Order: sequence, then structure tokens, then C-alpha cells
Amino acid sequence: MRVLVALAFLMTCAAERKIVCYFGSWSVYRPGNGRFSIENIDPHLCTHLVYTFVGLKGSSIRVLDPWQDLPTNYGKDGFRRFNKLKLKNPALKTLVAIGGWNERSRKYSIMASNPESRECFADNAVAFVKQWGFDGFDLDWEYPNQRGGQPRDVQNFVELLKVMRQKFDQEGLILSAAVAAAESSAAKSYDIVEISKYLDFINLMAYDFHGFWDHKTGHNAPLFAAPGDSEDLQKFTSEAAVNYWLSKGAPREKLILGIPTYGHSFTLANPKNNGIGAATSGYGDPGPYTQLGGMLGYNEICEMQQHGGWNFFFDEERQVPWAYRGYQWISFDNVESIKAKAQFAKEKGLGGTMVWSIETDDFHGICGESYPLIKTLNVILRS
Repeated sequence: MRVLVALAFLMTCAAERKIVCYFGSWSVYRPGNGRFSIENIDPHLCTHLVYTFVGLKGSSIRVLDPWQDLPTNYGKDGFRRFNKLKLKNPALKTLVAIGGWNERSRKYSIMASNPESRECFADNAVAFVKQWGFDGFDLDWEYPNQRGGQPRDVQNFVELLKVMRQKFDQEGLILSAAVAAAESSAAKSYDIVEISKYLDFINLMAYDFHGFWDHKTGHNAPLFAAPGDSEDLQKFTSEAAVNYWLSKGAPREKLILGIPTYGHSFTLANPKNNGIGAATSGYGDPGPYTQLGGMLGYNEICEMQQHGGWNFFFDEERQVPWAYRGYQWISFDNVESIKAKAQFAKEKGLGGTMVWSIETDDFHGICGESYPLIKTLNVILRS
């Protein structure tokens, strides 16, 4: 009997682990094999799909791309097409996210600063979610008390979540947030115990730990620190971020470990000095699909690997890969590092993993099986 109970518990845990996948709606405009349609989404790969982004105007929800998101004026009706994925998988949950890096913090700081605007925003969020058929709402305020915010944001964010929780519960809706993962940022922005009370789950953005802004090469999202890393470097890992949030009172079952399906690229100052920590002169060359200096999707990286000429390595200590060719240097995640992170989340008893973002996995399967990174998460977390 004890064995049966234990097995039932394990099966329940596996079933409840989340795989939260963000969808960047701007990817519909990418060229060639990088163009991503809502119809490219496999509705069985993720437990939760998050449509990004809507914006904020006063206390109202602002549609940022009416042509893509709405049906009016011959629009693409993205919101409804996204939610129709639930017809293929009734267990799938969909959310819409507000905010993101480009929205900055000031307007959110102002909205959250008084009870009336907080309540108005909460009402508008509920109405928006119900109007378009979503199951919930994801707050991506980057970040309270930073980037144009105020110290009062820390408590006001709690108050905002409190009123949203009340109104979302009345409608049976999901409320989540994407949060800064590293202690250096999270400590400025969050009362972790309090926000954890009101959120169904918390998406830890455990990436962008290093990039071209450091003026030296470094891993985008190392799982662990290496023995020789400085005390400061040791704090910029997925493990350190998870441990920090747990130490500050976040329930482990609500923590969702963020994993990137993209890498950061650098231009080396000297191609002969090409290891981790090597001096750089700026961001790396743009990819053919994402077309952003300093960033490459996994779909771009795996195609580059197929074409040859690159030197690929796996950092056994930090459990992530990297590569270089000439002056170009890349840190990214692959199937091997995804396995390690999923296993880490499982062993830590976390609520699951989150992916930023679904459209930079190899969704066409050009390098092999389609969606190799997200399918790897499924193998580890849902078995």
C-alpha cells in the first residue's frame, strides 16, 4: 500500500509540473525560416502558453499591435487564434502578459501608486482576459524600484497583486508574474514572501546573467558556478537565483525556473583570446531571423553549427555550451544544458520550468527533430 501511495504521489507531482512557454508575437514578422505563426505552436508541448505583450496606458490595457492581435481592419486576430489552440488540447492554459523590457517601469510605478488606479487596473485586466478567452494574466513589470521606478514600488506591487488576486479569484483566473531572478536585482524589487501569497506561480527570468555589456565573454544562463568563480560571479547562476528566492520565503512549488531558447553573442577583441572571460569589443553579429546584435535564437545557432566553421564546447562545471568562430563568440543553451536544468528543477521540487521563448527553438526541425529544447523539458519533467 505504501508503494502505491508513493507512486501516486510521484505521478501527481509529474502531472503538476508546469512547462510555461512565452510566445513573442513580433516573431510573425521575421524573415524566411524564422517567421513564426501561431499555427506553428504545438499545443501539447507546454502546460501554459503566454502571449506577449500588451502594454499599459494609465490604468488600461493597451494593445501594442492591433493588426496582429485583433480582428478589426482585416487584422490577424492573434488573440483568438492563440486561444483556439485549446480546442486541440483542452488541458492547455493560456495567459496574456503585460510589460516587458521595452515598457520600462515608470508607468507601472504610477499606476500602482494609489488604491483607485490599482483597482481600476485589476478590473481592466479581468475584463481583457475574459474578452479574448485567456485563462489568466502575467505581470512582467521590469522592474519595481528600478528603471524609472520608485522605492515605494516594492510595497505597491504587493498591494497591486493583493487586489488582483481578489478579483481574479472571483472569476477563477490565473495570476502569474515574470520576475528578476538574480539577488542583485530581486532584492531591490520584491517583498518575496508577500508577492508569493498572491501569485499562482512565479517565472524566474534566470537568463541575461551575462552579455556584451560586461565587455567580456560570459554565459547567458549558467546553471552552476565554477569553483574558481569570484563571489560576485557565483550569484549569477540559475542555482544561486533559485536558492536566493527559496531563502527569502518563496514556496518552491510556485517557483518556475526560466530557461532561454536563445543565446548572447559577442565580438572578441582578439580572436586568439577566445575563452570564458575573454575581452570583447561589442555585441555579436545579428542572426538572419532575429536580426538583433548580441542575440541569436537557438534555431539560428543550430543552423550555424550545421554549416560548420564553428568551434563548439560544453562547460562541464557551469553546465552550458559556448562556441566561437573568428571574432564571434556565443553563449547559449542546447539539449544537454536543458536536460541539466530540468533535472535541477525536478530535484529542487520546483513547480516546473519556463521557456523564453517558443519561437526561437528549432520549431521547423531544420537541424533534426522539431522543438528539441522544449521536447527535452517534457521528457524530464512530465515522465
